[in-house]
Amino acid sequence: MNNKSKKQNITVLLPAGRLPLLILEKIRELAYRFDLELYCSTAQNIRLLNINKDDAETIKNELAALGTALKKPCIFPIPRVCIGEPHCKLGLIDTKLLSEKILDHFKDRSVKPKVKIAIAACPANCTNPVSTDIGIVATKAGLNLYAGGKGGSMPKIGRHIIKHGDDKTIIEAIEKLLDFHDTHTNKKQRMAKLLNHPEFPYPEAA
Repeated sequence: MNNKSKKQNITVLLPAGRLPLLILEKIRELAYRFDLELYCSTAQNIRLLNINKDDAETIKNELAALGTALKKPCIFPIPRVCIGEPHCKLGLIDTKLLSEKILDHFKDRSVKPKVKIAIAACPANCTNPVSTDIGIVATKAGLNLYAGGKGGSMPKIGRHIIKHGDDKTIIEAIEKLLDFHDTHTNKKQRMAKLLNHPEFPYPEAA
């Protein structure tokens, strides 16, 4: 049997891209002990690579003991964020705070695969929210929300569905979008493929 087939990967989820020192120390210790590689993913998480199948449960249990969240099917997507205010001079909002509000509101919710969320603290769009399933862009007038963006070999800019909203308005819209996605797809599916559905909750651009 190919040795590669015996290897597994484990992804540690990092809300707002923050890596607590306690978890960093544990990941470092595990990497040395089990001879692992570490990969910083484009979703701002850390992936432990080349894990032997027999070691996987030990690694998962030791990470879980620190309260670490691990990637698994149907888990609510951790928003991809830029550094935001006060760490960037262009930042108009605290992206960590908005991410925390979203995760707290949806903490008990599971979602169907492929939906991603991104937040940008200003119109520079460093996290590419307009090409994400659900994207939030801060402006001086409020928060803009986009739906149905995607990257890949056939990229697509999302539909601008909310203009100059506040945190509450944006979270309510995200809930409506997720309800629609859950109802109208039975498989992995990007929001972009559902924009023209007759029941899509935001048929017109803002």
